[in-house]
Amino acid sequence: QVQLVESGGGLVQAGGSLRLSCLASQKLFSINTMGWHRRAPGKQRELVARLTSSNSTNYADSVKGRFTISRDNAKNMVYLQMNSLRSEDTAVYYCNLRTWYGDDYWGKGTLVTVSS
Repeated sequence: QVQLVESGGGLVQAGGSLRLSCLASQKLFSINTMGWHRRAPGKQRELVARLTSSNSTNYADSVKGRFTISRDNAKNMVYLQMNSLRSEDTAVYYCNLRTWYGDDYWGKGTLVTVSS
């Protein structure tokens, strides 16, 4: 089973930036759809950003223009660059891999805390 390990979370001030990384235990292929989701306190897990096999991207409205998802298949890495962070961005962020047939693999998450 594919294992995903997130890193890069931490405490930042509002307006600051942070880059999250996700390392996959298996080689990543362009066919894989990668994404980042987050769960804020008291809320359901929501999609933050997704990068499809066709290189199209999807972003939550709340992060458009601030967050950027990217991948490096050669390094088995997926990234989420987060700029202009707000307190509402405080959440546990999860890396996600979706196969072409619809199976999802998840990392254990990394906590991002944005102070005001």
